[in-house]
Amino acid sequence: MLTTEDRLRVLPQVSKAEEFRDRLREDLRAHNARDNFRTCVLKNGTEAFIDRQDLRETLRRFIADPDKFILLVDGEPDSGRSYTYGFLRHIGQHCGFRPVRVTLSRTSTAARVVRRLADFVAGPHAGASPLNPTGLNDLLPSIDEAAHWVAGRATAVEERLWLVLDECDKLDPSSDVWDFIGQLAMAIYEHADVRGDDAPRLVLLGYGRSMRQLPHDLRGNICWDTARVAEPGDLRTFFDQVFHESPPALLGSGDAREATIAELVDVAVAEVLHASTADGRQGESYMRRICTAAEGAIHVYRSL
Repeated sequence: MLTTEDRLRVLPQVSKAEEFRDRLREDLRAHNARDNFRTCVLKNGTEAFIDRQDLRETLRRFIADPDKFILLVDGEPDSGRSYTYGFLRHIGQHCGFRPVRVTLSRTSTAARVVRRLADFVAGPHAGASPLNPTGLNDLLPSIDEAAHWVAGRATAVEERLWLVLDECDKLDPSSDVWDFIGQLAMAIYEHADVRGDDAPRLVLLGYGRSMRQLPHDLRGNICWDTARVAEPGDLRTFFDQVFHESPPALLGSGDAREATIAELVDVAVAEVLHASTADGRQGESYMRRICTAAEGAIHVYRSL
């Protein structure tokens, strides 16, 4: 280490270098001690992720179990199913994978989905995706080939990928995307059997239990999570954790600080619930309004 050299220790910059080194060590210790599955504020403290305690533990088990590689998230509309993707990105940074998302709609087709996935998984010399309908108008063989192409390319890339198909409930019941989802799940199953953890994982958001079922062979490889709208009790738990993690110095310490934080939690919950029902946020889901209001409350708290 340079700071142990006698000729260097006499330099005035050494003490600053040692202080910086100690801070880095403390930051690393704190990072390693943090449970990233319990994080409430994502993206360097700017994005609220409220509740979803079941999802947090489901993901913990999902990542730890090599036999689970398909995650299905259902729930009522506006309950935060798509909002799951932000948490997947957060966990991916700490667990060594990158989620890539394709958002579906009623007009989605298998060809369009494959092209979008190709943007994420294909290298510059991989060539075009192989989904080309035959002259006999029999799409299934082509969809099967395209699914194996996507799974193979996603397995071959250097980084571990999670393929996320969002808003599955928006698909037309007759869409050929349903065939592609089933074929892609089976292709990943076959790649995982050979390549293990290098194979991608599949996440289907908005995939209800009453929708077209995945192939029977995959029943042991699936994890389920059900999203639900955050309630006042969830908000209270959220703000209690966030406010205790970084209390401003002016709150003091001991019982006085605890009492002040409890009061601020009450205020934050009331303001967020009020803001979530106020006009002016047309087009946003209820959970997005809740999170936007919570992020504003956190900003105010940290500025105290």
